[in-house]
Amino acid sequence: MGTAQQINSYTRIAPYIEIMDSTLRDGEQTNGVSFLPHEKLVMARKLLYDVKVDRIEVASARVSEGEREAVTKICNFAQKVGMLDRVEVLGFVDGGKSLDWIAHCGGRVINLLAKGSLKHCTLQLHKTPEQHIADICHELDYAEQLGIGVNLYLEDWSNGMKDSPDYVYQLVDSLLERQGTPVRRFMLPDTLGVMNPLQVIEYFRKMMKRYPDCHFDFHAHNDYDLAVSNSLAAVLSGARGLHVTVNGLGERCGNAPIASVQAILKDQFHAKTSIVESQLNDLSRMVESFSGISVAPNQPIVGENVFTQVAGVHADGDSKDKLYYNELMPERFGRKREYALGKNSGRANIAKNLEELGLELTPEQTRRVTQRITELGDKKEIVTQEDLPYIVSDVLKHDGSEDKVKLVSYQVSTAYGLKPGANVRVEINGKQYEAGATGDGQYNAFVKVLRFIYRKYLNRTFPTLANYQVTIPPGGRTDALVQTVITWHYNGGLLRTRGLDADQTDAAIKATFKMLNIIENDLTK
Repeated sequence: MGTAQQINSYTRIAPYIEIMDSTLRDGEQTNGVSFLPHEKLVMARKLLYDVKVDRIEVASARVSEGEREAVTKICNFAQKVGMLDRVEVLGFVDGGKSLDWIAHCGGRVINLLAKGSLKHCTLQLHKTPEQHIADICHELDYAEQLGIGVNLYLEDWSNGMKDSPDYVYQLVDSLLERQGTPVRRFMLPDTLGVMNPLQVIEYFRKMMKRYPDCHFDFHAHNDYDLAVSNSLAAVLSGARGLHVTVNGLGERCGNAPIASVQAILKDQFHAKTSIVESQLNDLSRMVESFSGISVAPNQPIVGENVFTQVAGVHADGDSKDKLYYNELMPERFGRKREYALGKNSGRANIAKNLEELGLELTPEQTRRVTQRITELGDKKEIVTQEDLPYIVSDVLKHDGSEDKVKLVSYQVSTAYGLKPGANVRVEINGKQYEAGATGDGQYNAFVKVLRFIYRKYLNRTFPTLANYQVTIPPGGRTDALVQTVITWHYNGGLLRTRGLDADQTDAAIKATFKMLNIIENDLTK
């Protein structure tokens, strides 16, 4: 068999990658973020039960009484469901104080923070490598007495490998040679987020060559926007675990986001994880709510806009054998594909939305709805699917082609200390009239102008207003369309008309002119 045939026949065994989520510890170091104990418990349950991450890091030891309460609650829950070994707490080389704190809370795993660079050891701790190693060994011995498992962080490992690799090797060599329960995992952080993928590959391969039997985790920070890429590079080089946070929360620029890491591991590397992808969007929304940190609309996987097609040509392509699809199908992540409505949409986007709503229109009706959406799109950024039934109803009930009363132009104004004013020019049965007035509000001033024109020039009574109602299509957007429904006293009864626009005053004016045209048509019958 030739070399090429050997390569082609080789089937790589997909690795299993442990996912450790640190939202409740490292994610809480995001500026302004502080989780309450019950919030931490809810998120821990979601991460372990629904998302099924392998491990969670839930707090730093000895921080506060609130942290003690949170860790105790989480450990009690995890103990009941047989997951206590998957709950981890960051602890320090502090003469056993962190270990006592964790044991008191019911914890069984410490992520011990040691120094992974010579500078941190000598300049921050003011100790020699030998002294620091001895202190670590004392912590390991005490952890063994308490029955607590140990994972070891090598803080600033990235700079340690760059500036003092011999120190890194000395520390790991000494701990592997030590008698007693071994360190479960060596966790290698890019603490300052300074690495690029090529450096990750270089440094990890050195560690793997020297310590082929060790379990190494990689902990990325995103200062250069490389956390996800660096995480993939670590896996390619032998890392067996990755650390992530929900929505990329974390100090400074944050950590590697769980959703992006999961997607790239599965789609680009064909790695196996335990993650339930369909739960990631719900998890993101939960953490967004508890943290108060909004997810960017364009953040991969969980951003509001990432599964929304805007250009009409994309919607058209999707209907023709899914030409604009990729492996990131929204259904994987508990979401659905949407087609934005606006001035860039076109008939294909509108047809997709109408189909989803179960609305069937003729080609001419679709053309008119498309034209109306384009007009509205010039006034607001997005027309949502929730707006669409309002627009369809507005267009089909009234197209304006036979109007006998038309608005030619108008101007409304308001100023501090002055009454709002309106100047209006209208065309009634082919003749134009113009006037101005002030009122208690912009719409009130506008109606006063019309009353004046009808009374002075047409010698007719303008209908009186019976009710005025404003509604916004559901969805909660601040730039949502406004539907104004106005009820008028007319001819001994009530006449109800409505207008739709991004501006409330414009919507009311449209409703008013619909009413005037209904009356005008009645008079000429």
